[in-house]
Amino acid sequence: MASKTRIEMVEVGPRDGLQNEKAVVSTADKAELIRRAIAYGARRIEVTSFVNPSRVPQLADAEQLAAMLPDRDDVTYIGLVLNRRGAERALATGRIDELGAVCVTSDAFGIRNQGQSSDESLAAAIEIVELAHAAGRSAQITIATAFGCPFAGEVPMARVIDMAKRAADAQPREVALADTIGVAVPAQVAETVARVREAAGPLPVRVHFHNTRGAGLANVWAAVASGATIVDASLGGLGGCPFAPGAAGNVATEDVVYMLERSGIATGLALADVVDAAAWFTEVMGRPLPAMVSKAPAFPAS
Repeated sequence: MASKTRIEMVEVGPRDGLQNEKAVVSTADKAELIRRAIAYGARRIEVTSFVNPSRVPQLADAEQLAAMLPDRDDVTYIGLVLNRRGAERALATGRIDELGAVCVTSDAFGIRNQGQSSDESLAAAIEIVELAHAAGRSAQITIATAFGCPFAGEVPMARVIDMAKRAADAQPREVALADTIGVAVPAQVAETVARVREAAGPLPVRVHFHNTRGAGLANVWAAVASGATIVDASLGGLGGCPFAPGAAGNVATEDVVYMLERSGIATGLALADVVDAAAWFTEVMGRPLPAMVSKAPAFPAS
């Protein structure tokens, strides 16, 4: 770990942070959340998803929000898409720089979440990468339920490794491992990340953890120690999956930044500004958010 001096953060609050919220957040507040993320240093932001609005009503304003994105050459705006139709919608906005494709390790979850088997979801993800490349955009592939499925239970590591290799063959920007329901533990994360790095090399490995069982930060640390170079996090620790029972919030941006920066690993994000943004976001949501650092006194005291 001592040799690692920097990782890349992807702010997922505007999409994954909000998608499970029942109270609809205004498009103006979503745009302000993105603006504040840029102000605290985020340069890759998952802004929304282009999915069936009846299934995720919170993100039904995807096109409207895309039109409000700040014009920044130094920021990559990511739109989550699950199929060709979603990819076409995202690309048609002219404002989405990167398509986020998702495949799943189990048929049980894939049918409920995407209406596809595991293999079908991977084929769709590969097609999305091809569509992005044809349009001159980048794309990423995330392997969801990489550490466990709410319906099928344990996921064989061999299945994850095989999917990672096949995903890497499509040449996305990176291959990501998502702990969709927050069941991963550090030893499992360390081994999985190391083996996926071998299977997907030379592509980078990104990680996405939920803190459902309190192991989120420990899993981030284990992943970075094993060679993951990109970490997803959500401002305030908000988040969850509408199709995964019991999936609690993402690891919090401010908590990850505090842990890594205090450990000598740069994130590119200004912690004080992240905490200020979290205070604003708490007011928007009207309740305390799960993150810890934004509720604790500043340290060292300024």
